[in-house]
Amino acid sequence: MTDTVSDPLAPDRTVDADGFRRALAVHPAGVVVITARSEGLPVGLTATSFCSVSLDPPLVSFYVDRSSSTWPSLRAADHFAVNMLAGDQADVAARFARKGIDRFAEPTRWRPGPLGAPLLQDVSAHLVCLPYETREVGDHVLVVGLVAEANVRGPVRPLLYHGGRFGRFVAHA
Repeated sequence: MTDTVSDPLAPDRTVDADGFRRALAVHPAGVVVITARSEGLPVGLTATSFCSVSLDPPLVSFYVDRSSSTWPSLRAADHFAVNMLAGDQADVAARFARKGIDRFAEPTRWRPGPLGAPLLQDVSAHLVCLPYETREVGDHVLVVGLVAEANVRGPVRPLLYHGGRFGRFVAHA
């Protein structure tokens, strides 16, 4: 596999954005809220592109749209938190996906973490991360974080994103 597409005709052979979006909608994704403190203020956004990268060193990643109004503040932060949402936190995911509101105002429940990044209450787990690497990829930025701390609340069903909606995981018997 190559690092980049070198065939100049490749863009003519790609699926259109709507077709791509429809195809991706059938793939469920976990939901997290990325939070940080930047210039003394809490910032955060919802992400469904979160995944583990490496165990040694412990790395995780997510993607953020380059046009995100939150990205410049996240980029400037010296660390960030990954808040893994529980199945009953669809309202939190929707709140942090909205623009033009104070995402940390009531009814959002949070506290400052050990390094200052906001930690959302009642989530499945928190990961506190140090910036490790960023790279522009298409219309997004790949953000890789080095996990400095991990706290797990316990066995909690995760929040999923599927078909353009948030939902809960139901295990087979």
